[in-house]
Amino acid sequence: MNTESIARLKIHFCVLLWGFTGILGVYITLPALDLVWWRMLLVAGILFLIPTVWRSIRKIPLKLIGIYCVIGLFVGLHWYTFYDSIKHSNASIAATCMAFAPLFISLIEPIVFRRGFSYKELLLSLLVIPAIILVVGGVSIEMYKGIVLGAISAFFVAAFSIMNKKWSSLAPPLAVTAIEMLSGTLLLSAIILLKSDSNAIFIIPNLQDFILLVVLSLFCTLLPFALSLVALRQLSAYSVQLIINLEPVYTIILAIILLGEQKDLSLAFYIGVILLISTVMLHPKIQNFKLKQSYDSA
Repeated sequence: MNTESIARLKIHFCVLLWGFTGILGVYITLPALDLVWWRMLLVAGILFLIPTVWRSIRKIPLKLIGIYCVIGLFVGLHWYTFYDSIKHSNASIAATCMAFAPLFISLIEPIVFRRGFSYKELLLSLLVIPAIILVVGGVSIEMYKGIVLGAISAFFVAAFSIMNKKWSSLAPPLAVTAIEMLSGTLLLSAIILLKSDSNAIFIIPNLQDFILLVVLSLFCTLLPFALSLVALRQLSAYSVQLIINLEPVYTIILAIILLGEQKDLSLAFYIGVILLISTVMLHPKIQNFKLKQSYDSA
Protein backbone atom coordinates (compact mmCIF):
# COMPACT_ATOMS: atom_id res chain seq x y z
CA MET A 1 0.00 0.00 0.00
CA ASN A 2 1.49 3.36 -1.06
CA THR A 3 1.76 6.44 1.16
CA GLU A 4 -1.19 8.18 -0.51
CA SER A 5 -3.51 5.22 0.16
CA ILE A 6 -2.36 5.12 3.79
CA ALA A 7 -3.01 8.86 4.08
CA ARG A 8 -6.55 8.38 2.71
CA LEU A 9 -7.20 5.65 5.26
CA LYS A 10 -5.95 7.97 8.01
CA ILE A 11 -8.38 10.71 6.94
CA HIS A 12 -11.27 8.22 6.80
CA PHE A 13 -10.31 7.06 10.30
CA CYS A 14 -10.28 10.71 11.46
CA VAL A 15 -13.76 11.27 10.02
CA LEU A 16 -14.98 8.08 11.69
CA LEU A 17 -13.65 9.36 15.04
CA TRP A 18 -15.34 12.74 14.44
CA GLY A 19 -18.52 10.83 13.66
CA PHE A 20 -18.40 9.39 17.18
CA THR A 21 -18.59 12.89 18.73
CA GLY A 22 -22.33 13.00 18.08
CA ILE A 23 -22.82 9.50 19.49
CA LEU A 24 -20.90 10.39 22.66
CA GLY A 25 -23.07 13.49 22.95
CA VAL A 26 -26.07 11.20 23.40
CA TYR A 27 -24.40 8.97 26.00
CA ILE A 28 -22.95 11.83 28.09
CA THR A 29 -25.68 12.93 30.47
CA LEU A 30 -24.34 16.45 31.07
CA PRO A 31 -26.24 19.42 29.58
CA ALA A 32 -24.78 20.60 26.26
CA LEU A 33 -23.15 23.70 27.76
CA ASP A 34 -21.33 21.79 30.51
CA LEU A 35 -20.37 18.99 28.12
CA VAL A 36 -18.63 21.39 25.74
CA TRP A 37 -17.04 23.33 28.62
CA TRP A 38 -15.40 20.14 29.91
CA ARG A 39 -14.37 19.07 26.40
CA MET A 40 -12.63 22.37 25.64
CA LEU A 41 -11.09 22.56 29.13
CA LEU A 42 -9.62 19.06 28.87
CA VAL A 43 -8.23 19.62 25.37
CA ALA A 44 -6.74 23.00 26.36
CA GLY A 45 -5.30 21.53 29.57
CA ILE A 46 -3.64 18.63 27.75
CA LEU A 47 -2.13 20.92 25.11
CA PHE A 48 -0.79 23.43 27.64
CA LEU A 49 1.01 20.58 29.42
CA ILE A 50 3.16 20.13 26.30
CA PRO A 51 6.22 22.45 26.66
CA THR A 52 6.61 23.03 22.91
CA VAL A 53 3.03 24.31 22.73
CA TRP A 54 3.31 27.12 25.26
CA ARG A 55 6.80 27.98 24.01
CA SER A 56 5.30 28.40 20.54
CA ILE A 57 2.49 30.55 21.93
CA ARG A 58 5.02 32.94 23.49
CA LYS A 59 6.39 33.64 20.00
CA ILE A 60 3.01 34.45 18.43
CA PRO A 61 2.22 38.21 18.05
CA LEU A 62 -0.50 39.49 20.38
CA LYS A 63 -2.68 40.60 17.47
CA LEU A 64 -2.64 37.07 16.05
CA ILE A 65 -3.40 35.60 19.48
CA GLY A 66 -6.42 37.91 19.62
CA ILE A 67 -7.63 36.59 16.26
CA TYR A 68 -7.25 32.99 17.42
CA CYS A 69 -9.21 33.87 20.57
CA VAL A 70 -12.08 35.14 18.42
CA ILE A 71 -11.97 31.94 16.35
CA GLY A 72 -12.08 29.96 19.59
CA LEU A 73 -15.30 31.75 20.53
CA PHE A 74 -16.90 30.52 17.31
CA VAL A 75 -15.61 26.98 17.91
CA GLY A 76 -17.13 27.01 21.40
CA LEU A 77 -20.47 28.29 20.11
CA HIS A 78 -20.43 25.68 17.32
CA TRP A 79 -19.91 22.80 19.73
CA TYR A 80 -22.44 24.20 22.19
CA THR A 81 -25.20 24.52 19.58
CA PHE A 82 -24.23 21.17 18.01
CA TYR A 83 -24.62 19.23 21.26
CA ASP A 84 -27.72 21.23 22.16
CA SER A 85 -29.13 20.15 18.79
CA ILE A 86 -28.46 16.52 19.76
CA LYS A 87 -30.17 17.00 23.13
CA HIS A 88 -33.27 18.46 21.40
CA SER A 89 -33.38 15.94 18.53
CA ASN A 90 -30.79 13.22 17.91
CA ALA A 91 -27.27 12.63 16.56
CA SER A 92 -28.45 11.97 12.99
CA ILE A 93 -30.26 15.31 12.73
CA ALA A 94 -27.41 17.29 14.29
CA ALA A 95 -24.87 15.70 11.93
CA THR A 96 -27.09 16.27 8.89
CA CYS A 97 -27.42 19.96 9.72
CA MET A 98 -23.64 20.35 9.35
CA ALA A 99 -24.21 19.93 5.60
CA PHE A 100 -25.76 23.43 5.66
CA ALA A 101 -22.27 24.88 6.22
CA PRO A 102 -21.35 25.22 2.49
CA LEU A 103 -24.34 27.53 2.00
CA PHE A 104 -23.04 29.84 4.73
CA ILE A 105 -19.47 29.55 3.44
CA SER A 106 -20.53 30.60 -0.06
CA LEU A 107 -22.06 33.75 1.47
CA ILE A 108 -19.39 34.61 4.08
CA GLU A 109 -16.11 33.66 2.35
CA PRO A 110 -16.29 36.29 -0.43
CA ILE A 111 -16.78 39.00 2.21
CA VAL A 112 -13.82 37.86 4.35
CA PHE A 113 -11.46 37.40 1.39
CA ARG A 114 -12.86 40.44 -0.48
CA ARG A 115 -13.61 38.63 -3.70
CA GLY A 116 -16.67 38.36 -5.90
CA PHE A 117 -19.48 35.93 -5.17
CA SER A 118 -19.42 32.66 -7.09
CA TYR A 119 -22.86 32.24 -8.61
CA LYS A 120 -22.17 28.55 -9.23
CA GLU A 121 -21.45 28.05 -5.53
CA LEU A 122 -24.54 30.04 -4.54
CA LEU A 123 -26.74 28.07 -6.94
CA LEU A 124 -25.33 24.78 -5.70
CA SER A 125 -25.86 25.88 -2.10
CA LEU A 126 -29.47 26.81 -2.82
CA LEU A 127 -30.06 23.25 -3.99
CA VAL A 128 -29.99 22.24 -0.33
CA ILE A 129 -33.39 23.90 0.19
CA PRO A 130 -35.46 20.98 -1.24
CA ALA A 131 -33.33 18.62 0.84
CA ILE A 132 -33.96 20.72 3.96
CA ILE A 133 -37.72 20.59 3.30
CA LEU A 134 -37.55 16.79 3.12
CA VAL A 135 -35.41 16.57 6.26
CA VAL A 136 -37.76 18.83 8.24
CA GLY A 137 -40.82 17.01 6.93
CA GLY A 138 -39.29 13.68 7.89
CA VAL A 139 -39.07 14.36 11.63
CA SER A 140 -41.59 15.04 14.37
CA ILE A 141 -42.37 18.62 15.37
CA GLU A 142 -40.67 18.03 18.74
CA MET A 143 -37.33 17.86 16.90
CA TYR A 144 -37.67 21.16 15.02
CA LYS A 145 -35.73 23.04 17.70
CA GLY A 146 -32.87 20.59 17.16
CA ILE A 147 -32.85 21.43 13.43
CA VAL A 148 -32.75 25.17 14.14
CA LEU A 149 -29.87 24.71 16.60
CA GLY A 150 -28.10 22.49 14.06
CA ALA A 151 -28.41 25.17 11.37
CA ILE A 152 -27.00 27.78 13.78
CA SER A 153 -24.15 25.38 14.57
CA ALA A 154 -23.44 25.04 10.83
CA PHE A 155 -23.19 28.84 10.60
CA PHE A 156 -20.55 28.87 13.35
CA VAL A 157 -18.69 26.04 11.53
CA ALA A 158 -18.61 28.18 8.39
CA ALA A 159 -17.41 31.22 10.34
CA PHE A 160 -14.49 29.59 12.14
CA SER A 161 -13.52 27.46 9.11
CA ILE A 162 -13.12 30.58 6.96
CA MET A 163 -11.18 32.37 9.69
CA ASN A 164 -8.92 29.36 10.27
CA LYS A 165 -8.29 29.13 6.53
CA LYS A 166 -7.08 32.73 6.53
CA TRP A 167 -5.02 32.80 9.74
CA SER A 168 -4.26 29.31 11.13
CA SER A 169 -1.22 28.74 8.89
CA LEU A 170 0.57 31.71 10.50
CA ALA A 171 1.42 29.79 13.70
CA PRO A 172 2.10 26.18 14.79
CA PRO A 173 -1.18 24.20 14.63
CA LEU A 174 -1.08 22.79 18.17
CA ALA A 175 -0.43 26.27 19.57
CA VAL A 176 -3.36 27.65 17.55
CA THR A 177 -5.62 24.86 18.82
CA ALA A 178 -4.56 25.47 22.44
CA ILE A 179 -5.41 29.18 22.18
CA GLU A 180 -8.76 28.48 20.53
CA MET A 181 -9.70 25.85 23.12
CA LEU A 182 -8.77 28.13 26.03
CA SER A 183 -10.67 31.04 24.51
CA GLY A 184 -13.75 28.86 23.99
CA THR A 185 -13.51 27.61 27.57
CA LEU A 186 -13.46 31.17 28.92
CA LEU A 187 -16.49 32.13 26.80
CA LEU A 188 -18.47 29.12 27.97
CA SER A 189 -17.43 29.85 31.57
CA ALA A 190 -18.95 33.32 31.22
CA ILE A 191 -22.16 31.88 29.74
CA ILE A 192 -22.40 29.33 32.56
CA LEU A 193 -21.94 32.07 35.18
CA LEU A 194 -24.63 34.22 33.54
CA LYS A 195 -27.09 31.33 33.25
CA SER A 196 -26.47 29.89 36.71
CA ASP A 197 -29.23 30.43 39.27
CA SER A 198 -27.85 28.19 42.03
CA ASN A 199 -24.72 27.60 44.07
CA ALA A 200 -23.69 24.66 41.87
CA ILE A 201 -22.28 26.72 39.00
CA PHE A 202 -20.04 24.15 37.30
CA ILE A 203 -21.43 20.62 37.15
CA ILE A 204 -18.97 17.90 38.16
CA PRO A 205 -19.48 14.88 35.86
CA ASN A 206 -20.02 11.43 37.30
CA LEU A 207 -17.39 8.75 36.65
CA GLN A 208 -19.03 7.43 33.46
CA ASP A 209 -19.44 10.92 32.00
CA PHE A 210 -15.87 11.85 32.90
CA ILE A 211 -14.48 8.74 31.15
CA LEU A 212 -16.56 9.55 28.06
CA LEU A 213 -15.37 13.17 28.17
CA VAL A 214 -11.75 11.99 28.24
CA VAL A 215 -12.46 9.70 25.27
CA LEU A 216 -14.14 12.61 23.47
CA SER A 217 -11.23 14.95 24.16
CA LEU A 218 -8.36 12.55 23.42
CA PHE A 219 -9.67 10.15 20.79
CA CYS A 220 -12.30 12.28 19.02
CA THR A 221 -10.51 15.64 19.15
CA LEU A 222 -6.72 15.52 19.61
CA LEU A 223 -5.99 12.17 17.90
CA PRO A 224 -7.87 12.89 14.64
CA PHE A 225 -6.41 16.40 14.61
CA ALA A 226 -2.85 15.03 14.79
CA LEU A 227 -3.54 12.28 12.23
CA SER A 228 -5.13 14.72 9.79
CA LEU A 229 -2.05 16.96 9.96
CA VAL A 230 0.14 13.99 9.00
CA ALA A 231 -2.20 12.89 6.20
CA LEU A 232 -2.35 16.41 4.73
CA ARG A 233 1.32 16.07 3.79
CA GLN A 234 0.43 13.36 1.24
CA LEU A 235 -3.02 14.51 0.04
CA SER A 236 -4.43 17.58 -1.65
CA ALA A 237 -6.85 19.83 0.23
CA TYR A 238 -9.52 18.82 -2.30
CA SER A 239 -9.14 15.10 -1.53
CA VAL A 240 -9.24 15.73 2.20
CA GLN A 241 -12.36 17.93 1.98
CA LEU A 242 -14.14 15.31 -0.13
CA ILE A 243 -13.57 12.70 2.58
CA ILE A 244 -14.46 15.08 5.44
CA ASN A 245 -17.82 15.75 3.75
CA LEU A 246 -18.68 12.12 4.53
CA GLU A 247 -18.81 12.83 8.29
CA PRO A 248 -22.65 13.02 8.43
CA VAL A 249 -22.80 9.64 6.67
CA TYR A 250 -20.52 8.05 9.28
CA THR A 251 -22.51 9.62 12.13
CA ILE A 252 -25.88 8.49 10.74
CA ILE A 253 -24.62 4.92 10.21
CA LEU A 254 -23.18 4.85 13.74
CA ALA A 255 -26.44 6.29 15.13
CA ILE A 256 -28.45 3.54 13.40
CA ILE A 257 -26.12 0.78 14.65
CA LEU A 258 -25.53 2.04 18.20
CA LEU A 259 -28.65 4.09 18.98
CA GLY A 260 -31.35 2.67 16.70
CA GLU A 261 -32.30 6.19 15.61
CA GLN A 262 -33.91 4.95 12.38
CA LYS A 263 -37.03 4.24 14.47
CA ASP A 264 -37.49 7.99 15.06
CA LEU A 265 -36.93 9.08 11.45
CA SER A 266 -38.95 8.61 8.27
CA LEU A 267 -38.00 7.69 4.70
CA ALA A 268 -38.41 11.37 3.70
CA PHE A 269 -35.66 12.30 6.18
CA TYR A 270 -33.19 9.85 4.65
CA ILE A 271 -34.05 10.94 1.08
CA GLY A 272 -33.40 14.52 2.19
CA VAL A 273 -30.09 13.44 3.75
CA ILE A 274 -29.00 11.77 0.48
CA LEU A 275 -29.85 14.93 -1.50
CA LEU A 276 -28.13 17.14 1.06
CA ILE A 277 -24.92 15.13 1.19
CA SER A 278 -24.87 14.75 -2.62
CA THR A 279 -24.98 18.54 -2.91
CA VAL A 280 -22.18 18.91 -0.38
CA MET A 281 -20.07 16.32 -2.23
CA LEU A 282 -20.49 18.28 -5.48
CA HIS A 283 -19.12 21.46 -3.92
CA PRO A 284 -15.41 20.50 -3.83
CA LYS A 285 -15.74 18.93 -7.30
CA ILE A 286 -16.82 22.32 -8.68
CA GLN A 287 -13.97 23.98 -6.79
CA ASN A 288 -11.50 21.49 -8.27
CA PHE A 289 -12.95 22.02 -11.78
CA LYS A 290 -12.48 25.79 -11.39
CA LEU A 291 -8.86 25.28 -10.30
CA LYS A 292 -8.19 23.05 -13.31
CA GLN A 293 -9.73 25.65 -15.63
CA SER A 294 -7.50 28.36 -14.13
CA TYR A 295 -4.44 26.12 -14.52
CA ASP A 296 -5.28 25.22 -18.14
CA SER A 297 -5.80 28.85 -19.11
CA ALA A 298 -2.51 29.94 -17.52
